[in-house]
Amino acid sequence: MLVTLYETVAAAEEGQAGALWRLAEGGRQLDANLVRLAPDASVAEHVESELDVLLVVVEGAGHLDNGVERQPLAPGTVAWLPRTARRALSAGPDGLAYLSVHRRRPGLKIGVRTAPVDEGGEAPCSLDRVCPACGRMATESDARYCARCGEELSS
Repeated sequence: MLVTLYETVAAAEEGQAGALWRLAEGGRQLDANLVRLAPDASVAEHVESELDVLLVVVEGAGHLDNGVERQPLAPGTVAWLPRTARRALSAGPDGLAYLSVHRRRPGLKIGVRTAPVDEGGEAPCSLDRVCPACGRMATESDARYCARCGEELSS
C-alpha cells in the first residue's frame, strides 16, 4: 500500500482539520493517522500509558510540549513519544499536519479484570475527540459536539 502524505494533505479541503487519512487494513499490527490541526489549534496535554508513538511532521509548524520543555516542530521533524511521557501539541498560525504511528491496540477480551495501573493518560489515538472543524480536542471522552464551535465529533 502506498500513500503520498504530501498529496493527501494538499488534496484536503481548505481548513479541513482532524484525520485526513487512517491506516484501516484488517490484520495489521500498526495504527497510523495523518492528522491536521487547524491554525493555532492544540491537542491538550495527556499521557499515553501503554504505547510508544512516533510523530512525523508533514506540513506547517508548531510545538511539542513534554511538560519540561517546549520543542519546535517543522516539516521533517520526527519525534518519539515514549509511553508514560507527557505530551501536548500546538499548531502555529499556518496549522500543523503530522503522521502518528503506534502499535495497534489489541481488541477487547472477555475475562477477569486486573487492577489498573494508575499511570494516567489517554489512548494514543484520540482522533474521535478532535473537532474536524476547528481542531479543538474535547476534554470529555464521551463528547458528541465540539464545545468551541458546535461541530459534531466523529464517532
